[in-house]
Amino acid sequence: MQKASRRPFGQNYAFVVVGVIFLSLLVAAGVRAAPGLLIQPLHKDFGWSVDIISLSGALGILLYGLVGPFAAALMNRFGVRQVLVVALLLMALSIGASLFMTQPWHLIATWGVLSGLGSGCVAMVLGATVVNRWFTTNRGLIMGLLSASAATGTLIFQPGLAKLGEIGGWPWMVTAVALGCAILIPLALFLVPNQPSDIGQRPFGTDPSTPIAPVPPREGLIDASFGALARAAKTRTFWYLFATFFICGFTTNGLVGMHLVSFCGDMGIPEVQAASLMAMMGIFDLFGTTFSGWLTDRFDPRKLLFLYYGLRGLALIYLPFSGFNLYTLTIFGIFYGLDWIATVPPTLRLTNEAFGDRDAPVVFGWIAAGHQIGAASAAALAGYLRVMQGSYVEAFVISGLTGIVAALIALLIARRRAGTEPALA
Repeated sequence: MQKASRRPFGQNYAFVVVGVIFLSLLVAAGVRAAPGLLIQPLHKDFGWSVDIISLSGALGILLYGLVGPFAAALMNRFGVRQVLVVALLLMALSIGASLFMTQPWHLIATWGVLSGLGSGCVAMVLGATVVNRWFTTNRGLIMGLLSASAATGTLIFQPGLAKLGEIGGWPWMVTAVALGCAILIPLALFLVPNQPSDIGQRPFGTDPSTPIAPVPPREGLIDASFGALARAAKTRTFWYLFATFFICGFTTNGLVGMHLVSFCGDMGIPEVQAASLMAMMGIFDLFGTTFSGWLTDRFDPRKLLFLYYGLRGLALIYLPFSGFNLYTLTIFGIFYGLDWIATVPPTLRLTNEAFGDRDAPVVFGWIAAGHQIGAASAAALAGYLRVMQGSYVEAFVISGLTGIVAALIALLIARRRAGTEPALA
């Protein structure tokens, strides 16, 4: 029998866990943001082409998503703390190793493969797992906050990293990101229990008279990850959510996160100024996505998704023709920040409703994999179109049109009622 390790604050200790996870998601998202700032410095120092550098970023984004369902299964098998610590260590070591790169494959190995594997364990699926384990109420709000941290980290680190790049070149940026990952390792090791019962607690919002839940049986990695996928793939709901989240990634960190700074550079806007625009978006994302979580607890998540995707698509189509002046970029930055990843809380709610607490974290991991496949596709496509067409205009218009498609798909999702099974595909 496992002996519980007592912690202070009672059920409120859930918020200590959320605090550490918030910071971890923030830094991991910053890892995925940094390649966008490395495009021009690495091109200048090594002569590597934009599409090759974009490929490393796209590969990292792809693994960031594909690892998700396996990360959820690993957390069920070995524990959240163990997986989080190993992931942070892998990111710190791989990014630190990139200081010594001299060939393009070194960039692909460190910033693409290894950091992608590590950051994939510290992504939206981590937030979903923690929310489902530690909360029975206010799940939408907490998931909104954690989702905001992931997106905000992608954006707010950019001006600081760009400034470091101005002062000391790309090695200073790399060092800062590696140190950020390393600093969080002891916090994760000492402050994050695997689940409430490990410290003799119930999830936040649970009736105090409810018995403390026993540790759930551990499933094998393959059974947990692919078993949940096999069950979910039989439903239309899964494929609708997968498609909309693919487009979510296609329209956010894959395109805007990876290429907006470079697009601004094409329009004569200095890198630090463009990165400041990204930081502003990150600040507004923190409010927008958290507010989206609050709305998700109260309103039909399908209608929220229709609104978010539709407005996002129109904004992307408008941006290339906006003139790129201070006024239009500020409006775009505020709006896009509010909408950046507001789609996560309603998507998670629909996933929980359709697949239940047992399967939902792993299924959400597969849906989040769709997000990162979309992001990787956009990152690679935009880099290719930039080289072939000499402009990012086509990439942004195409991405905007996919946003409108996602808005329409969201309305097709059928919500599951108690006692019913999700519709089969």
